[in-house]
Amino acid sequence: MNFSSFGRFAVGGAAAALLALSPLELAAQAPSPRDLTGITVSGSYLAARHAERLRDAAAAAAYYRAAARLDPKNDQLVDRAFLSLVLDGDIAEAVKYAERVVKADKNDRFGRLVLGVHGLKEKRYGVARRNLAASVRGPITDLTATLLSAWASYGAGDGKGAVAEIDRLTGPDWYAIFKDLHAGLILDLAGNRKEAGKRLEQAYKLDDSALRVVEAYASWLSRNHSPQDALAIYEAFNKKLPNHPLVTEAIDRLKKGERLPPPVGSAQAGAAEALYGLGASLGRRGGEDLGLVYLQLALYLAPNQPLALIALGDLYESLKKPDLAIKAYERVSEHSPLRRNALIQMAMDLDALNRSEEAQKHLETLIRQRPDDVEAIMALGNVLRAHKKFSECADVYSKAIATIAQPEKANWLMFYFRGICYERSKQWPKAEADLKEALKLFPDEPHVLNYLGYSWIDQGVNLDEGMAMIKRAVQQKPDDGYIVDSLGWAYYRLGNYEEAVKQLERAIELKPEDPTINDHLGDAYWRVGRTLEARFQWAHARDLKPDPEELPKIEAKLKNGLPDETSSQAKAKPEKKGGDGG
Repeated sequence: MNFSSFGRFAVGGAAAALLALSPLELAAQAPSPRDLTGITVSGSYLAARHAERLRDAAAAAAYYRAAARLDPKNDQLVDRAFLSLVLDGDIAEAVKYAERVVKADKNDRFGRLVLGVHGLKEKRYGVARRNLAASVRGPITDLTATLLSAWASYGAGDGKGAVAEIDRLTGPDWYAIFKDLHAGLILDLAGNRKEAGKRLEQAYKLDDSALRVVEAYASWLSRNHSPQDALAIYEAFNKKLPNHPLVTEAIDRLKKGERLPPPVGSAQAGAAEALYGLGASLGRRGGEDLGLVYLQLALYLAPNQPLALIALGDLYESLKKPDLAIKAYERVSEHSPLRRNALIQMAMDLDALNRSEEAQKHLETLIRQRPDDVEAIMALGNVLRAHKKFSECADVYSKAIATIAQPEKANWLMFYFRGICYERSKQWPKAEADLKEALKLFPDEPHVLNYLGYSWIDQGVNLDEGMAMIKRAVQQKPDDGYIVDSLGWAYYRLGNYEEAVKQLERAIELKPEDPTINDHLGDAYWRVGRTLEARFQWAHARDLKPDPEELPKIEAKLKNGLPDETSSQAKAKPEKKGGDGG
């Protein structure tokens, strides 16, 4: 069926009803068998496309499969059903469709990739290698296919050939760390310890901040040199990224003199490692769809791999799918060191789903279990702050700060967040002290510079210093609408209305839907005589649901405009200049 001709068809009843729903209503529903009864090909297709736009892979797969059952010779429907199944993580079902996809197009690289991964899972290594060889085309897919094919060779008993295959691959410089890591892992499992050590050390030298590289090299050192050598590697990493659960657990074991097992123990686990590493990296760098595919394939090979599950949850969060993130985190084993991290993230996702009381209780339970867990305490503070419970969040952040013997640079965020809560709960002296402490720990941090500078100028104190702080913040974050708004509002407070308009118009370009910035621009327009535009901005600010305490002020300005500045008001600013802000 030609999709371009869909406009000529009447949309089926089920699809018509579905398309009448809002996106939120649709996202909350998955089609039941009854929903699919009587639906037409065109209706199924339209419903599937709508689900795709909402990134609801489960619904998209269900509708595409329904359409494909009605029109089984339509290769496009089969292909889309296949892709949706992979994105949803139903790889076992996707394999059936992959076979149909490659039957229609033997060179379909994505279908070949999935069949290759399936061959690895089934330990049919020859089948895996043949499919993977047909899946290459481009820097990412070339590297992926080569690493997976090498693990298939290792699974078939050819460790030497596996490493040779990796070494034959040429490409961008960033290939090197993946090549050395996986060659080292294969050599380690194959019993070639000396060469394994060389490759893992090379990977470590390329990036000593990559967790899995650190784990692989330290594990090799613990078994081939001494636990103390491995401990030194972990302790160096711990200084860069303190208290990672996997690192903390490894340090404890090494201090007891234990030797650590290799990070992977089979061809399947090694292939999953390759897919996880690439998928997590792609997801962080804007390649969400391919990252999601790789992570789902990794979990098909190693269903309980905790890092892959955490990465999948994190990717779903970036895609604004907290319900799916929760499902990923729920799969992290109770025995994994990462389980507690997963539980904390689940609470944040509950909050994102407007289940805030549940999220708060969830975090409070975690804190009762471990009162010194700073991550859980900070998460609770963040939930309370997001819901403007400022007195409560200040108390919670205080508990986190109380766990610190000597504040360090990494602790600046605690003081910054508590300072916000103090300022919003009208405890300015405490807020100012915390913001200054945050800057002491992290000089020139743009958000702290912005908040403290903005607060001073808004109060009419420390005007020169406050303006200098905001300008430094803007230099570092010129595309941050909130910080640019602070600069515009600082000019406004100083009476430089023309410059205020210039900066606030730029802030609006960066954050057009923020009620505060629209309100500020309205004020600036009024002061330069652009009263019609001022009323437009105020009306827009009103419609963007400002804070309840701001709404009456905006409505008053819409009715009466701004009062003229009195001479006493004009004099107040320079008279306060240079005050201590306390």
